[in-house]
Amino acid sequence: MMNILIYGIGAMGSIYASQLSKQGNKIFVIDKWEEHINKINKNGLKVEGASGNSIYKNLIASTKVPKNINFDIILISTKASGVKKAASEVKSIVKDNTIVISIQNGIGSSDEIVNHIPKKHLLVGVADGFGASIIKPGHIHHNAMKLIRFGELDGGITKRLNIIKDLWLKSGFNVAVYENINQLIWEKFICNVTFSAPCTVYNCSVGELIKNKSYWKVANGCTLEAYEISKLKGITLSFDKPLKYVKDFGEKMPNAKPSMLLDHLSKRKSEIDFINGRVELMGEELGVKTPYNFILSSIVRNNELKF
Repeated sequence: MMNILIYGIGAMGSIYASQLSKQGNKIFVIDKWEEHINKINKNGLKVEGASGNSIYKNLIASTKVPKNINFDIILISTKASGVKKAASEVKSIVKDNTIVISIQNGIGSSDEIVNHIPKKHLLVGVADGFGASIIKPGHIHHNAMKLIRFGELDGGITKRLNIIKDLWLKSGFNVAVYENINQLIWEKFICNVTFSAPCTVYNCSVGELIKNKSYWKVANGCTLEAYEISKLKGITLSFDKPLKYVKDFGEKMPNAKPSMLLDHLSKRKSEIDFINGRVELMGEELGVKTPYNFILSSIVRNNELKF
């Protein structure tokens, strides 16, 4: 049995917590949303959908990080914008043998973590084909569950990486470990850049974005800017035709709405600074113009001033 802390018990964090608890692991969940935490403590966490319909009453939920527990694993599953705060709050409970796992969208989350926690503790996860939504406090709908991929920041397949793989497999996830996780992060990042801000600005699904010629032209501009930056950074990718890659990716989930759009529909601030806004920032650092990502990021940020 492992002691596992999950910081960020939103939609996806709830799926990780519920599944990992099935193997008898002691799961502690942390979130600043008091109503959600109170409902979990009172009634359990209700999850329905792709992973089955159950109520999990074995989770230990709090708004504060417990200081007197030796955790085997700390999973940071906040939005990218919440990673810095999460890392600063858990750094004091990271022991020599603690594995810290980060699963976020975008680029830059792991950099935020290593500013607080030594890099040697960190593994990175990439969720592929996952989806979940919060119905109400204490109640989650699990839309889809395809694959979780884990890797070491510096590459290679390590003993602890296989330990994590086995733990997640036994908990009901489809899992793979990768020698070059950075490649997967960038491939997902380019897809996120293509669909996140464009779908949010045009208020449309992935399929609607692809079908509308003018929308799709703008989205492709975002794609090519991110792809150019990946080449300048020397990132190895599995494709050399980025527009075909992102279209093939999007056509597999035409009804999907990116989390950025869902955030705006719920009047919440998004992860824009770690997705399209990150392209803008990296472009400035490399002396590359990124007009598509700059304009869409500015529109998204302006809309968020109203939330």
